[in-house]
Amino acid sequence: MLPELRKVVTFDEDIYIEGERASDPPLRMIGVAAVVKNPWFGRGFVEDLSPEIQRMAPYLGKLITNKLMFLAGSGDAIEAYGKACIAGTSCEIEHASALIHTLQFGNFYREAVGAKSYLGFTNTRGPANTQIQVPLMDKHDTGRRSHYLTVQFSIYDAPAVDELVVALGAATRGRPHHRIGDRYSDLKALGRGVENPAGVTD
Repeated sequence: MLPELRKVVTFDEDIYIEGERASDPPLRMIGVAAVVKNPWFGRGFVEDLSPEIQRMAPYLGKLITNKLMFLAGSGDAIEAYGKACIAGTSCEIEHASALIHTLQFGNFYREAVGAKSYLGFTNTRGPANTQIQVPLMDKHDTGRRSHYLTVQFSIYDAPAVDELVVALGAATRGRPHHRIGDRYSDLKALGRGVENPAGVTD
């Protein structure tokens, strides 16, 4: 077991009615977070974070992904995904970010759900009970607005001032009754391309 790991917390929500209409099928939102002691805490400014990243990130990526897969039932059940981190108030945001912004963490999740897109994310700092907000997007198509969702939950005693929280989130479908189109329809209407939506010229 990872010596810094204090606990793992899960969040599981089923939404049956949205906008006064039934959601068929229900929208399921899931989150899993690990609370760990910050390995860099009390060491001053650490220039090279890579040794601890390589030691901790793969373990946490596998642990959280496996728990999420257990809750969801399978990777195929997940359509939208994302990640988040919170640094305790006496920690650098860089420390929390270090554990999630590496393929050694995220690729466990990406491979488990067979995803092609990048993982949306938040990096924040806060005291215990700070809300964890995991932004989600379609696991294959970042322009599919129906799957822009946010898993939100908090942990009453974490992060402590010297702790980090790392989390993954998932949804089993897009927003019920979504009706704002997708990114591509806007681009077409504006006469812009996916790679340069603002039409920036050199």
